[in-house]
Amino acid sequence: MSKLPPLTRARFLTGLIAVIMGCVLNHFGDRFLGVKIEFYRGLLDFNVLWMVDMLVLPFFVGMLVAVIFGLGGKWLCYFPPLIEKASSYLDSMYISGVPDDALLLPYGMWALFVTVVMALSGFGGVIGELVVKRTYGRRPRELVYKQASRDKGSLPK
Repeated sequence: MSKLPPLTRARFLTGLIAVIMGCVLNHFGDRFLGVKIEFYRGLLDFNVLWMVDMLVLPFFVGMLVAVIFGLGGKWLCYFPPLIEKASSYLDSMYISGVPDDALLLPYGMWALFVTVVMALSGFGGVIGELVVKRTYGRRPRELVYKQASRDKGSLPK
C-alpha cells in the first residue's frame, strides 16, 4: 500500500507526463532542425538554426512543461533540456560517434551551452505559468486586485 496521498500521486504523474512531453518536443525539435550542439565544426556552425535550437526551442519546451504541469511547472521545466542534451552528448560520445568533419565539444563548453538552454527553458516555464494562472506570484487574484476584494465582484480583465 502506498503512503502517498492520491493528489500527490496524480501530481507526480502529471509532472512525469510534462517532463516526457518536454523531452519529446526537445528531441524532435533538435532532429527537425538538424542541430547537435555538442559538435563543433567551426564558426560557420553557429548559424540561424543553431540559434533557434539554443534560444527558441527551449523556451517553448519550458512553456509546454509549465502548461501541462500547472502551477509549479517553472521548477520542473529545467529537466527536459538537461535530459535531452545529456543523452545526446552521451550518444555522440559512446554510441554513434563523432563525424569526421566535427569535434566533440569539451565538457565545460558543452555545460555552458546547456546552462543557457536551461535558463531559456526556465523563462518559458515562467511564461507558461503566467498563461495558466493569469497573474504572477503566490497570492490569489482576489488578494492582488484591491477593488475586487472590496467589491467582492468580478475580477478585472
